[in-house]
Amino acid sequence: MASQEQKKSYAVLKTFGGINTKANRTAIKDSEFAWLENAMPVGDSNLKIVPYQSVLLSNTGNSVVFANVVSYLTSTNINVSDYIVAFQVGGRAQAFNLSNNTISNVAVTGTFGNANVSSSQWKNERLIIGDPTKGLFSWDGANLVSIGSVGSIAISNPGSGYTSAPNVVISAPNDANGVPATAVCSIVTGSGGIRSVTVTNTGSGYNSVPDVTIGGPNLPSGLQATAVSSISGGKVVAITIVEPGSGYTTVPSVTISGGGGASAAANAVISTGGIKTVSLTNAGSGYTTSPTITFTGGAGSGANAIAQIATFKTGTVSILINSGGAGYTSAPTVNISGTNTTTATATAIILGNSVSQIVMNNPGAGYTTANVILTGGGFTTEANVTAVVNVDEISSVATFSGRNWVSAGRTVYYSAADSYSDFTSVSAGSLTITDSTLHGNIRGLLSANSFLYIFGETSINVFSDVRVDANGQTLFTNTNVSASLGTKRIYAIFPFFRAILFMNDYGIYSLVGSTTSKLSDALDGVFPLIDFSQPVSGGQVLLNNILCAAFSFTYNDPDVGPRPVQAVFFEKKWFMTSQGPLTYVTSVPFSGLINLYGVTDKTLYRLYANSTANIASTIKTALMPMGDSIRTKQALKFGIEATLQGVSYLNVTVDSESRSSPVYSLGNEVNWINNLSSVVPWTNSLANTITWIANAGYSLYKSDAQQYGKYLGLTLTSNSGAFVVNTFEFEHELRARF
Repeated sequence: MASQEQKKSYAVLKTFGGINTKANRTAIKDSEFAWLENAMPVGDSNLKIVPYQSVLLSNTGNSVVFANVVSYLTSTNINVSDYIVAFQVGGRAQAFNLSNNTISNVAVTGTFGNANVSSSQWKNERLIIGDPTKGLFSWDGANLVSIGSVGSIAISNPGSGYTSAPNVVISAPNDANGVPATAVCSIVTGSGGIRSVTVTNTGSGYNSVPDVTIGGPNLPSGLQATAVSSISGGKVVAITIVEPGSGYTTVPSVTISGGGGASAAANAVISTGGIKTVSLTNAGSGYTTSPTITFTGGAGSGANAIAQIATFKTGTVSILINSGGAGYTSAPTVNISGTNTTTATATAIILGNSVSQIVMNNPGAGYTTANVILTGGGFTTEANVTAVVNVDEISSVATFSGRNWVSAGRTVYYSAADSYSDFTSVSAGSLTITDSTLHGNIRGLLSANSFLYIFGETSINVFSDVRVDANGQTLFTNTNVSASLGTKRIYAIFPFFRAILFMNDYGIYSLVGSTTSKLSDALDGVFPLIDFSQPVSGGQVLLNNILCAAFSFTYNDPDVGPRPVQAVFFEKKWFMTSQGPLTYVTSVPFSGLINLYGVTDKTLYRLYANSTANIASTIKTALMPMGDSIRTKQALKFGIEATLQGVSYLNVTVDSESRSSPVYSLGNEVNWINNLSSVVPWTNSLANTITWIANAGYSLYKSDAQQYGKYLGLTLTSNSGAFVVNTFEFEHELRARF
């Protein structure tokens, strides 16, 4: 009696999800993939091979190759032209203009550091650049300017006799393309202090210093002036103002008493019409040294002032006055010491008989520590001052609510309203985050969705509701939205629809409003194999008319070793791509599309742009139980429905939980074989080999299969481009259980 034929079973896979590396290949859903590289699961029966990178060409027809290895890649729009800006090892920067395909220089070698540069677009006028140690810069498409602005102006001599406020003239910035600073001043009218006391009769017989008494001020709110005398040869030779006082509308009396002598006399000169205040109206930019301040007009004379510049460079010095001391008859000399590349200098300002201000004529450079000593000035109580070295590097910059925001250390500095360079005016300021949720320093800033996001390594704050009060000061709210999640990967933070996506060393997350959620559960098997000593960057990109988020990093592939890959996300699905040996990527909205660009050391590419190029793809399905996970299956046949363009080859293995079959090669090329089993080549009249294609378009490619196991699946690899996988099919027979 003939044995009964074993019943054949079939499985068809048309529903395509994304990659899942979290679970074992035998436990993921049938619709998921154990690995999916350069194949985008657009939809059911629509698994598309993505295009490869395309070399960008300049207007001369040559590949776009930057001068040095790129250490940061970004994009900006200036005057409706889109640029890709490459900051390079050695401190140089260049830009590629996508509007006319030209390369231009942004900065010469040595301008910037070798790493951790950040940037942000200001309106469509310029790119704001933050360098950790070199400070702030702006680039308007033609000129790079150091954002060194006038930080403050101190009056060293108020002068006198001004009947109207004189003009304040501030010398031009050091950078020819900088913005000149401007200021206005006010004068003291109606009353003043004692400008000087002149001895009219030296007297005689003085064996000790006599007392000097100045009459009281005319105004009730005035301050009593004081002075001291000096004697020589028994005569009063000079009287020095200790406290000029205020509120004098008429010249007071001067009385000299004591000291054992007689007949000395003096007259006072009051200081009316002196400079009272100097207020900046534009802090300017491009200042690398303190400018000169002069006063013109106003019918007075003698006024002098000193300017101090504001800079975010590290290694610079400022001086903190702990106490101003007492009894100073003249300004002491400021002595600053410490190892440096540029020596810092400063001037002390005396108000009354105390040190009221110390202005940095030059903040210096290259200091790691500094000491300051005041010498001279004739004090009775010495002023106490401390030198402070700026060691907080710029970590990030952002433009938000009409201001330029800069993070350094735990502090966020903000410019004046509608200014990118003025960090001095009344509406400018800073906020230091003291909350324990920020464990270290601020890592990055991002402006999006009407918020300024402040990223720590394990925290996120948001600034919002920026406004100016009646006094001109800037107010805003500061809210912590994450006390445990953040990132130090500042090039892997970007907006995506209404969310903010960011990558850290253990996942990729979405921040919507005040809620963070993990997006990368499916990549949990990938993250332990990421080399975080290499660059991590990301951006948005349109693929198959779908807006995707892409994160680029180096993956320690267990089979072939380290290689750059991109994890791409859309519609709750992940897949991987490999677009060559990329180091950094950046998004560029250009011509109505959002494209992703990348560099391999020096060469610039547009990613996912070349649909005719061959590209290596891998599609590894789940290992499926075929409806019965405890029963062995004998694979008989497999089939792949695919839409091929041109000559394409598909290499397939049938996999089980313990082994893979030999490789089965499928394709649509026809070879002509002679009776010696040799391929017969066909050539045309130009001696070009002609390829014969059996079919192009939608077709079923099938083969017998040799495999058995409790679970069955397929691995498809190819070096062909521009094809679509529509269906995976299996024929098998059920065998024994257990």
